Amino acid sequence: MRILLVEDHDELASRIARRIRRAGYAVDHADSIERAKTALEAGPFAVALLDRRLPDGDGLSLIPLMRARQPGGRILVLTALDAVDDRIEGLDAGADDYLTKPFNLDELMARIRASLRRPGGEVTPPIAIGALAFDLDARTVSVAGRPVVLLRRELALLEALARRAGRVVMREALIAGIYGADEEIEEHTLTTLVSRLRTRLQEHGAGVEIHSARGLGYMLSEAKPKGGN
Repeated sequence: MRILLVEDHDELASRIARRIRRAGYAVDHADSIERAKTALEAGPFAVALLDRRLPDGDGLSLIPLMRARQPGGRILVLTALDAVDDRIEGLDAGADDYLTKPFNLDELMARIRASLRRPGGEVTPPIAIGALAFDLDARTVSVAGRPVVLLRRELALLEALARRAGRVVMREALIAGIYGADEEIEEHTLTTLVSRLRTRLQEHGAGVEIHSARGLGYMLSEAKPKGGN
């Protein structure tokens, strides 16, 4: 799951990005409206965090483009403009939430989690493959009802594969969903992560397999019974 952070204050952006990554999400950072537009062209984001006072304009100007490209995406405005009229302007412009600076990073994460919940209390059914169950809303994993703790990138990889179970997920799509655009990725980084996740799932008896499609990507499927055809 990816989050777009549009913030021109480098130190604050670094703090927010670290906190988001620690929570298990991938984050892309843009420090201007134009760079945010470029990031939006690269792929969808579950949540966008928008500063208003950017070098090339008001971050609210991005909202129509975001809504056109991804109607279901969540938009949270982060700004020092804390007057009631400013908050009303942000919400009327199409933002889902409005958080004024300075703010607590734990509160920010709570608001991100809240924004990702479906309206009306709907619950997304867990993805079940073999003995493995992945709860998309809570982002938790269990095997035969027993909770399994994964590192954040292992969790992000499993989520990307589980959402497309039975289909090959391209390497580029996996890398984009797990790592931020500003992170340096070595050639075998994804291969090593897949190997580690594969081992973890086997150790827990998840009853799934991660197949490699040489030169293309990876696919998650239910493990065939031993001795089966």
